[in-house]
Formats: sequence, C-alpha cells, structure tokens
Amino acid sequence: MKKVATLTLSALLVSPFSQAADYTLRFSHFWPASSGIHQGFEEWGQSLEAASDGRLQVEFYPAQTLTKAPQSYDGVKMGIADITATVQGYTANRFPLTQIMELPGMVDSAVHGSCVLQSLFDEGLIAKEYDDTQVLYLFTHGPGYLHTRDQAITTPDDLAGLKIRRPTTVVAQLLESQGAQPVGMPAPETYPSLQRGVLDGVAFPWEAMKVFRTNELASYHTEVNLYTLSFMVTMNKRVYNRMPDDLKAVLADHSGQEWSQKLAQVFDDLDHAGRAEASEAGHQLIPVQQADWQPVFEQAAQTYLSGLEKRRLPANEVYQRALELADACRA
Repeated sequence: MKKVATLTLSALLVSPFSQAADYTLRFSHFWPASSGIHQGFEEWGQSLEAASDGRLQVEFYPAQTLTKAPQSYDGVKMGIADITATVQGYTANRFPLTQIMELPGMVDSAVHGSCVLQSLFDEGLIAKEYDDTQVLYLFTHGPGYLHTRDQAITTPDDLAGLKIRRPTTVVAQLLESQGAQPVGMPAPETYPSLQRGVLDGVAFPWEAMKVFRTNELASYHTEVNLYTLSFMVTMNKRVYNRMPDDLKAVLADHSGQEWSQKLAQVFDDLDHAGRAEASEAGHQLIPVQQADWQPVFEQAAQTYLSGLEKRRLPANEVYQRALELADACRA
C-alpha cells in the first residue's frame, strides 16, 4: 500500500511537459552558456514548450558545440541543427542586402536596429535572401565601437597599421580604407588573439566586450558608431514543413517583432553592463568628433551600395527604406 501511494505521489509531481515531445529541436549558437544572450534563447524555448503543451521542446547547443559560428547557417540548412542563431555576415555574399544594416551610424541601440531589420524583412525587402530556411526572427546588436589594447584611437588616421578584428567583409572594407589590417574571426576567438598580440584591437559592441571577456585585455575604447551586426534565428525548412499547422502557429506566435525586441533588450542591457565594467576598471573611454569620421562613413556606404547596384541588387532602395524605418523606429 505504501509503495502504491509513493508511485501516485510521484505521478502527481511529474511535469505536464515530461512526456516525450513530438519534436525536439536542436538549437545551435556561439554565445557562452553563461551569457544573458543564451538565457534569452532559453526563455524563448521555455515559452515555446509551454505554448505547445510540451509537444515542442528545444535542446540547446551553445558555445559552438554543435556547429562552428562560420558554418552555422549552412549547418541549419543541411539539418545538422534544427535551429540556429548566428550572424548573417559570417556567411559571405549570402545576405548582401541585409548587411546594409552594418553600415556606419545606422542604428542607435539594439532595440532600435532590431525594429528596423525585422521591419525590412516583414516588408519583403530582404526576405528572398532567406528562402532556404524558415526565419523565426531577426535582430541586431547595438553600435559597434573600436577597442584597443595598447593604443588610443581618436581619428581615422590612428587606425593605420593596426590589426583589428573585423566581424564581416563590410566592416573590413571600412577598416582597410583607413590603412588598418582587418583580421576576420568569429567573436569567440578574439580573447586569445588579443592576449597573444595577434590583434591590436577589436570592433565590438559593449555587449561583446563583456560576454567574451575582452574588457580584461583592451584598455582603450573609442565610441565611434562604426557598424552594427545583424543576427537571425532561423530553422531548417524540412523540419518546419513536416510540422502540423497547429505547431506552425505556435512557432509563428514566437516569431517576428515581439521576440526580436526581447532579444534586442538583452543586448542593450549587456551594452550598459559592458561599458560600466570598463569604466569601473579605469579604462579610457574616448569620445570622437563626428566630423572627423563622417567622410569615412559616407565613403564606406557609397562603396558598398554601389557595389551591390552593379550586381543589379536594389541596394539604394533598401538603404533609403532602412533610413525611413530608422526614423519611424525612434518614434
């Protein structure tokens, strides 16, 4: 009798979602498991599980444990992962119109930039670039700045000869135009490279300085709005297409602007924390004269946009709409 009572009590304590899920979705990304960004994705997964009554579950693979950052998009296309969160610019030449968001001065914050980017997608201006996966939501980080180990940067001329980590080819072109040596590498690889002197500095938002611990190595921080990266959370199309309509509806409710903004807020909060961390450590935070940098920024934008137009891509149309949305998203 005692054994039966114990079993009954155990049954009552079982989670309503402890039954085997209809779909267990492998979610791959490159951020550390300890980061607030990973926690934001976990919140999304928990909400998805609850809304589907446990029929959808998400199994997370952070810190490049399933797919390396540069291969993440191809990994989700091929089904190595079911969902990935990654940087569009890590897949060179795949998202040229999306990467217009990387041009200098486009956004004020992650919340602001994410509103612009998700709106461009929702309006169909960049959606074709994602045809081979099922996009759930897009977002950006906040402004990307210059952070250096041993030398302060105040004007573009100070970049000459410095080895600077660049996230994508768009940012590389801007750095190279000023005589810097852009070095391509995913964010998780920057700490040891700075430590060994392979890099003199990094192009990072404050969020990444905290998440990837590079505030420990860089002492000079030039707050010039150099670029902004776009991110996506996207899904293998075959897995999505096999799902029944009611589960597709749950995914739709966990897609688009709402979750774009939720993840963006995580990035903005980390930006504030990363900047405070550097300030409290006594680092040099360097304001810049916008007039010194504006000609460089205008040239970078013109070079990138004209290159896309030569490929018969509607770069100027997307750029102008992005600027309009930037104003609307500030309202």
